[in-house]
Amino acid sequence: MSHFWRRHVAHNFGLKLLALIIAVILWAVVTRDPMAEIAINVPIEFHHVPENLEISSEVIPQAQIRVRGPARVLRELAQTEIHPVIDLQGVSPGERTFDLTTKQIRLPREVQVVQVVPTQLRVDFDRRITREVEVKPRVTGTFASGFKILSASVEPNKITIVGPEHRVSLIDDAVTDPVDATGVMGSATFSTNVYIADPLVRPMNPGPVRVTVTTEKSLSKAGAP
Repeated sequence: MSHFWRRHVAHNFGLKLLALIIAVILWAVVTRDPMAEIAINVPIEFHHVPENLEISSEVIPQAQIRVRGPARVLRELAQTEIHPVIDLQGVSPGERTFDLTTKQIRLPREVQVVQVVPTQLRVDFDRRITREVEVKPRVTGTFASGFKILSASVEPNKITIVGPEHRVSLIDDAVTDPVDATGVMGSATFSTNVYIADPLVRPMNPGPVRVTVTTEKSLSKAGAP
């Protein structure tokens, strides 16, 4: 055993140790994950939104977050793992400007934020209100010869809408999607949806409505004597 140790281990031990150290260093250099940078566009999150307050800006900008980290980690990094957060606690109606800094970006531990674009954003806020408006039917189609529309009704004929106060106040009515009543003789009922022109105003209880179309045969004109 001692002969084996002297011949295979102790002999030139310093050189062998040096070779081992060099091999370990080379392995570490070759296998080390290089650092990289990528930019990811993510939606801005608004936390602690005051009750009865609405965002009345039609377009909310996304944030472009440039991050740095191990290339392996960045390759697997998902958009859902990066969260730019703006706290709205105490915000009141009106136009407000917010700073967006690296401290407001939540992300995995191995990744760091290099740049945030934009660094500021301006958002409009308004009081949330509701209002009841009439629903108007839209009927299209070609009717049988001699037939015409007698009536078109909607059930329910009114809906409650909700949204920013100044935008809700401008809405007088909602309309249904077009109902194709081609060939209806008598009455027919169709299920369809309601459309509100303002994208920031929505039905409080969204769902289909029923449009009933009734046609009648036109009376022939009496011939000349």
